[in-house]
Amino acid sequence: MKKIVISSFIVLGLSTAAFAQVATDFTSVDTDVSGGVSLAEAQFAWPEITAEVFAAADLDVSGELSADEYVAVVSAAAVPAS
Repeated sequence: MKKIVISSFIVLGLSTAAFAQVATDFTSVDTDVSGGVSLAEAQFAWPEITAEVFAAADLDVSGELSADEYVAVVSAAAVPAS
C-alpha cells in the first residue's frame, strides 16, 4: 500500500520540489492543532495536492492525515522515483 501512495504522489505531481518550498514538519502544517492534517491544511502547504492524492494517503480513512500517515507521505516525496 505504501508504494501505491508513493506512486500516487509522484504521478499526480506532488514532487520533491513542491515539498522543499514549504515547511514540512507536521506541527507547521497542522495549523489548527487538531492532531491531524486536513485536506485544506495540506492544500495550503502544497497547492498541487488533490483530493484523490490526499485520500490515497489517508490510509485509515479518517479525513485527516495522522502524524504517521503524514511522515510516510513526506518521506515518500523526499525519495526520488525509480
